[in-house]
Amino acid sequence: MVEATTYTLIDGRKISTDIKNEIAQRVAERKQLGKKIPHLAIILIGDDGASQTYVDNKVKACKTVGFHYTMMRFADTISEERLMKHIDHVNNDDDVDGFIVQLPLPDHISVEHITEKIRSDKDVDGFTNHNFGSIISKNPLLMPATPFGVMELLRRYNIETEGKHAVVVGASRLAGAPLSMMLVEQAHATVTICHKYTVNLPNYTRSADILLVAVGKPGLITADMVKEGAVVIDIGTTRVEGTEFAKGWAIKGDVDFKNVAPKASFITPVPGGVGPMTIASLLLNTLRATELRNP
Repeated sequence: MVEATTYTLIDGRKISTDIKNEIAQRVAERKQLGKKIPHLAIILIGDDGASQTYVDNKVKACKTVGFHYTMMRFADTISEERLMKHIDHVNNDDDVDGFIVQLPLPDHISVEHITEKIRSDKDVDGFTNHNFGSIISKNPLLMPATPFGVMELLRRYNIETEGKHAVVVGASRLAGAPLSMMLVEQAHATVTICHKYTVNLPNYTRSADILLVAVGKPGLITADMVKEGAVVIDIGTTRVEGTEFAKGWAIKGDVDFKNVAPKASFITPVPGGVGPMTIASLLLNTLRATELRNP
């Protein structure tokens, strides 16, 4: 039986609120000085419920910090060619500082084609090849939002990373791959990346000083896979349905929180951990894009 220890809960909601307050202050200062107010443009394709919720949250966040925003909605029957023309229009609109196309997209539209069509200096999701590659430079442009949020949590909780062994489970382009690069370049950690082909995953996770999981498999990481005192960052979010939940469903992370938490020194909950930081990072990127083009 694991002996209970005192752990620190990493509160992503609080940190994201702190960041929004800081951004709102900087926007207010820009307004007072007569400088350009950040403007975020969002394209939403179709009527997917989850995507609509994500977009609504982004619009609400823009209002909170004082950003201007533009919403563009199109039916899921829009052709890739027509969507490209709309992206060109936004790329060429000097008033727009940040620009996102909400994913997922309909099957007939290439995510890669659309992502690469967005100007890198307006790509506040940090998805373009240019922004992805710039992570390994000394002056990255706009960083992928979710990994950026994770790095902010580590920084703001003063979690020591230099020389520590960080194990990233999950190698996706959206989370695990860029996060591993940021941990090396910015946090000076020693990084191991694990994925679905990794043999004997617990051998790696048990060696982690900092364990970061972004797979989308609820409860994948169990207590016996985590060493005492590890920092555990759960990036996974999966909707699990069941009659035991009041709403008939619940959002679950990749970590068995109840049993892992007593072994951890720091741990993120799901929901309320990394999730809120993604939008906060999107806002930070939009502000940075504005300041780069309009100091």
